[in-house]
Amino acid sequence: MTHQHITGLILAGGLGSRMGGQDKGLVELAGQPMVKHVMDRLAPQVHQLMINANRNAAAYSCLSPWVVADRLEGFVGPLAGLDAALHNPALEGDWVLTCPCDSPFLPLDLAPRLLTATRAANAHVAMASVNGQPEPAFLLAHRCVAPSLAAFLEGGGRQIRRWVVSARHVVVDFSDCPEAFRNINTPEELAGQTPGRSG
Repeated sequence: MTHQHITGLILAGGLGSRMGGQDKGLVELAGQPMVKHVMDRLAPQVHQLMINANRNAAAYSCLSPWVVADRLEGFVGPLAGLDAALHNPALEGDWVLTCPCDSPFLPLDLAPRLLTATRAANAHVAMASVNGQPEPAFLLAHRCVAPSLAAFLEGGGRQIRRWVVSARHVVVDFSDCPEAFRNINTPEELAGQTPGRSG
């Protein structure tokens, strides 16, 4: 399997409360929307690139033809974005790789490392970790988990790690590049940042 089997999903469906309610994906970093920095690093690793957004759909549509809103109301979190992609008829990949819109330094080899790990472990879900700490918003999930994820959300589940451990999963160590998972949550963190070029 190669990147041709993977759909990238940038998670931009949150409220951005720590960014003063701004849509974080559209906040500018080095002259470009933050989501564009994520796209530039993720696009070469995947076949299709979707954006999960619950507002400003028109702005995101200028960046990707595949903009999907949560199926559930109420901004219930990243898993709702994954659920939306897995149930979207435009989904082309067998796998969906999620990345937050506020993580412009993500690894340039994120997809192949997660995919290799799922194959080795015969897993349906892979989750990144750094120095023993999970990075739960960086997930690779096979489309076969769509029913179990929908049931988890319908039952009130929201925590990513709780759902991951209920699936056939593998945790993948990225301790060699901890800075790649640094995100930008607040105006203070945004100030003075420059997107990384290394992977």
